[in-house]
Amino acid sequence: MNDSGPCTRHQSKQTDEANESTSNSRKRKHRDFDSDASEPICDQFSSEFQSTKEEVTDFLSSILNRVVFEDLKANTVPSVLENEENAKEVREECLNLFSSQDFIMEPDIIHQLKRYFQTGGNPEQVVDLLSQNYYAIAQTANLLAEWLIMTGMKISEVQSLVEDHLKQMIIKHFDPKKADSIFADEAVKTPAWLTEMIEHPTWRSLIYRLAEDYPDCLMLTFTIKLISDAGFQGEITSISTASQQLEVFSRILKTAVNNYLSGGEENMTKNIEEFTKMVCHSEHTFLYSCALLNLLSQECKGGTSIKRLLQEVTKHALKNGHDATPIIMTLNGAWAHARIAQALSAMLAKNALNPADITVLYKSYQAPDPPPVDLLRIPQFLDLLLTALFKPGSKLHPEHKPKYIYLLAYAASVYETYKKNVRKSINKDELKGTAQAIEKVNAICSEKKGSSELLAELNTLYQCIRFPVVALGIIHWVQHIVFEKNYFQLSTEHTPLHLALLDEVTTCHSTLHQKVLQLLINLFESPQDDLDVLVQLEVKKMLIDRMVHLLSRGCVVPVINYIKSCWQRQDTDVSLIRYFVTEVLDVISPPYTSDFVQLLLPLVENEEITGNMRNENENLLVSQFISKF
Repeated sequence: MNDSGPCTRHQSKQTDEANESTSNSRKRKHRDFDSDASEPICDQFSSEFQSTKEEVTDFLSSILNRVVFEDLKANTVPSVLENEENAKEVREECLNLFSSQDFIMEPDIIHQLKRYFQTGGNPEQVVDLLSQNYYAIAQTANLLAEWLIMTGMKISEVQSLVEDHLKQMIIKHFDPKKADSIFADEAVKTPAWLTEMIEHPTWRSLIYRLAEDYPDCLMLTFTIKLISDAGFQGEITSISTASQQLEVFSRILKTAVNNYLSGGEENMTKNIEEFTKMVCHSEHTFLYSCALLNLLSQECKGGTSIKRLLQEVTKHALKNGHDATPIIMTLNGAWAHARIAQALSAMLAKNALNPADITVLYKSYQAPDPPPVDLLRIPQFLDLLLTALFKPGSKLHPEHKPKYIYLLAYAASVYETYKKNVRKSINKDELKGTAQAIEKVNAICSEKKGSSELLAELNTLYQCIRFPVVALGIIHWVQHIVFEKNYFQLSTEHTPLHLALLDEVTTCHSTLHQKVLQLLINLFESPQDDLDVLVQLEVKKMLIDRMVHLLSRGCVVPVINYIKSCWQRQDTDVSLIRYFVTEVLDVISPPYTSDFVQLLLPLVENEEITGNMRNENENLLVSQFISKF
């Protein structure tokens, strides 16, 4: 590693001559280091450092001669100073700078030397101060780095080691006031070292970290804009300071939305937390983002995906205790229907339904010219309806229950056709059938029935599951039932009927796969301390069977990713991982995608999981799968 390594990447150009003049002596000393192991390393370092200081002194003399010569040639050195007091202040200021540690390495060394000589400074004093205060910290770090490379470390490892240490030191000693002083002079342009710095991922990550810790630092805010201008806005979605600059924020928002549209559901799940955190940073960022997303959601191409993203943003805001109801109601046009807006706002603000407001909505949507159905399709409102109708033990007044059912069925089944923002038709063909299905399943879910009692209702449940809104309601219902304390203790079947219903849900509705998987994961990880250890293993195997069924219906990558994470965390019995692998191999057949092989093959090849199975006749599938790759 030479003098252009990580420690001296931003050194001023005037040190190149000195570095070149010392390179031969360094190489000679490195050879001596290799050949003479008996000489103490500290002695070698001391002699090399002393030699370097002497060379720097000679170099300083040549630099000073050049500066003075250039000033004389340009007639910039006055023979008589007009203001001796000002000149004295400048000289003292320069001498203080020259007395600081390693000032010769500073980028503005030439500028300060010129100032000093233009006020009648003494060249010999400059040489003494700069050489005496030259500690060669950067060069010493590079020398040590070269020694590490000579001991066998890779250059990339040494560079990473030095850069990580530098990052920690900068984080520890960073002073935002000193950083802002870089731009105190309006005439000063963007420093070249800063432009070069943002080209490297290591230093960009440092800027992001500092920007989070010092959001009011102007230098960091400016650097964030430089990073955005350079095309790295995709990296700064979680930086709160970026939310204060409209231009930067707009770029980040555009990049995040494009990534979501191109990546689909999996990409959204991965990045939605950072995206919503950025959008919900403040009221103005939330309003700006929601207004743009609402406008984009009206486009024919990709509009429904953007609407889903907007719903996730509002859900995150609600989760964090923010009342986004007024903004959402304004954007979806609810205030054109004053009574509807008032009723919805009252329930959403309290996060609770009430019969009076439900009656207002019910009468409005039974009118010959009902309000737009989109007003009912607010996720928070739909969740409240599902909880009221499908939560075990939920008590609704018989007089008002049909109103709840009608509103949920209307929101789930009615389709409207628009042309130039004018509604042309309302399709209610599926409204009656959906309402009847909700009513039948609600009658079953509202009563606490055991597995034997549910057998008589099984045919009805399977028929009604065909309706997506009913399937979602059954997931709500099952979630409350299976997490009861004694559920598995009282269950006598290998697969309880409630969980068997989830298999039918995954068979009929691919859009609900993620919700079912999350329910199974929560149940798999929930403690079952009241059960015997062997019974606990059997319960977990049964849940793995449900996951394998989910995998067989198309939810492949999320299921394998979860089991793989269980193995990596080492918090799951290896027999359960082995059981999952054998069950999956039993239901799959070629051809396999590269993503599938990349996820499953490490589990199959692992000796601890399948090592003792490869020679058994009943488990030939394992050996056959491995032999294909």
